[in-house]
Amino acid sequence: MKRIRSMILVLLLAGTLTACGDKSETALLDGYYTAQAAEYSHGWKEYITIMVKGGSIVSVEYNAENASGFIKSWDNAYMQSMFHVTGTYPNQYTRYYAGQLLEGQGESGIDALTGATSSYGSFQKLSEAVLEQAKKGDSNIVFVDTE
Repeated sequence: MKRIRSMILVLLLAGTLTACGDKSETALLDGYYTAQAAEYSHGWKEYITIMVKGGSIVSVEYNAENASGFIKSWDNAYMQSMFHVTGTYPNQYTRYYAGQLLEGQGESGIDALTGATSSYGSFQKLSEAVLEQAKKGDSNIVFVDTE
C-alpha cells in the first residue's frame, strides 16, 4: 500500500512539474510591444508595434516617422519619388512586411520585397527585438541598432 501511495505521489509530482514546463520559450505574452530604430536614417526612424492576444500576434504596425512625428507612408511626395526609382513605396512595403509577420506569427521567415531591401534589413532586426519583448512580456520600447 505504501508503494502504491508513493508511486501515485511521484506521478502527481511529475505531472505538476510537466505542467509548469508547458510554457514554451517561444510563447508570446499578451500585450503591446514596440521596437524602434535607435537612430534616424535618411530622416526617418522605423518602428514595429505588435499586439499579442491569446498568445498570438493579432496586429502589426510597421512604419517610420520623422522628427516631427509625420508617418513615412503618408508622405505622398516621397511615395511618388520612391515608386519611380524602385517600383515600390512605403505604404506598400510596410504593409507587406507587417502582413508576413502577422501571417507567420514570427515563426517563419520574411521575404524581401524588391526595391525595399534596406527597410527589409531594418524590419528583420526590429521584428526579432519586438518578438523577444513579447516573449518576456516587457512592454517597454526597445531601441535597436538597425544600421
